Amino acid sequence: MHRIKYTKLAPEQIVSKLSAVNAPTSASPLSTVLSGKSMKIVLDNGPVLNYRFTDPGHLSLAEGAGAAVQAGYGALTLDRLVLFTHLVPKTERGFTVVVDQDTNLATVFEVWFSGYQDNREVQRQVYYGYVETAGGQAPAERHAITNRIEGKGFYWKQDNGVETLEFYPTVLYSNFVELTRFGGELSFCAPSDYIKISDDKYIYSRVEAEFSGTMTTYVLDPNRVEQIGIRLGFDDADALEYYLFRGRGEWVGQIAQFEPFGDVGTTQAQGNRAAPAAGKGARQVYRPLKTNPIMTRAQVDAAVAQTKTLFAPNNAMAGNKGPTSTFLAGKELTLRYDNGQAYNYQFVDVGRLRWRREGDTTWRDERYESWESAPGVIMFGHLLSGAPDHDAFSIVADFEHALVTTLHGTMGTPYMGNESAVKTLFGVVEMKGLTPPPKYRRHQFTDELVGRAMTWNYQQGLTSMHLYSTPHSLSWIIFLGNGAGGLEWSGPASYVKIRDELYFAYWLEEACNGTLGTILINMRTMRNCGIDYGAGPKGLRLSIVGAYARHAGRFNTLKYFSAKL
Repeated sequence: MHRIKYTKLAPEQIVSKLSAVNAPTSASPLSTVLSGKSMKIVLDNGPVLNYRFTDPGHLSLAEGAGAAVQAGYGALTLDRLVLFTHLVPKTERGFTVVVDQDTNLATVFEVWFSGYQDNREVQRQVYYGYVETAGGQAPAERHAITNRIEGKGFYWKQDNGVETLEFYPTVLYSNFVELTRFGGELSFCAPSDYIKISDDKYIYSRVEAEFSGTMTTYVLDPNRVEQIGIRLGFDDADALEYYLFRGRGEWVGQIAQFEPFGDVGTTQAQGNRAAPAAGKGARQVYRPLKTNPIMTRAQVDAAVAQTKTLFAPNNAMAGNKGPTSTFLAGKELTLRYDNGQAYNYQFVDVGRLRWRREGDTTWRDERYESWESAPGVIMFGHLLSGAPDHDAFSIVADFEHALVTTLHGTMGTPYMGNESAVKTLFGVVEMKGLTPPPKYRRHQFTDELVGRAMTWNYQQGLTSMHLYSTPHSLSWIIFLGNGAGGLEWSGPASYVKIRDELYFAYWLEEACNGTLGTILINMRTMRNCGIDYGAGPKGLRLSIVGAYARHAGRFNTLKYFSAKL
């Protein structure tokens, strides 16, 4: 998923590329509303910006008492709101400014490159203030952060043809699907700002941290589903993207918010989570590859040789696990897959099994866990001792229909030794006394979950939300102390329908901690059972997953993933 190769740009390269651009481009006609005017913007805890707009494309800027510089700019309007943007010549800095001409309130994004160890990642500082008027008093009000658009989702089509799905499931992050740039296969997450101008106008901004580093900022009208915005950053070919855009779209839904009523998000309750570090541009950013060690295959092999932790009872994700099933104890059966593989099983008791590949003479003993999610549907999992890639099976067997689906996890990818990979195997169950298995019917991949959001409570104090954002990806959202959505990340996923309202899903924490999560979701009982499979410096683990669920709403997005003929 997160395998787009973005090069490490040096500051000198960035300055050179920025200097070659005079002003942003735009597919739509630029506004002339500022031409010939002067504007003094006073910012709280920030600079005073003195602008003179000489014509529709050129301005001069003096920051405080500093000397004026000349720059190209571009502006767009949405009703009485003006958004304009410019770079500061011969620097890595720039400004994006939103002014409400009715209230004279302003929000300013100062942006710059090379403020983080990856120089291409745009940094931003948000300032709130006002446009000074001759003889007028400074207004008491300000634009401010908000949760008023948390939970909303939109389809956008810009005037340059770019189409996206964008979801706002948290107050710190957003989730976006690039329908044109990357074909809409996967969703991505980015730290985001949400700012209220009025009840029907908002500012949204994101920086694609850990990816391209590009910043997208726009003003949106959720009633008319219109936007004006700017994109600044470097693409995968290191070409500068600096353009204004106008867009129209469709509202695709609203998922639940979990803050107390009356909380409008002007503060962010971190709970037991650390607040962001102080400093210009400081914000909370999920940087999983900075906090999870990347291991080589040799390091993983050495760690696994020392420790294998199987179904530890004190796992935090298992606090609300269902009862262990006794269904399999004493049974013998064969799981036959469509890829030609077949496995014989002897279930010695509750928790111990023997398995072998059909045709082998040697049995292997394993520890297993199992749950009966629905009558006759058993989920169980185990390691495959002796397998070259520390293989593990997560299995859902439907004994009423003699069908099985298995998620075959292996450890190690071309990118990380401690990153899981997975294949989905479809097949049948063969067992004495069981209905003969079907020849052609199988469990099937499904898109019935796409767009849904569900919260999962694993134990008191540990809840997250899943957003099934595309047919091939899933996002997980960690809550803040007041119930608002916080940090978010995405990974590849798939969904298999076992029965009506019963789904077998996986997500892969790719470019993260490498874990493969597998869960059987029962929408009728609103709980899941499952297994996490992963490896790290402490060895290999299979962990129990069990949680209660709540519906959190749904985005109506399935039509955007239909094949285009």
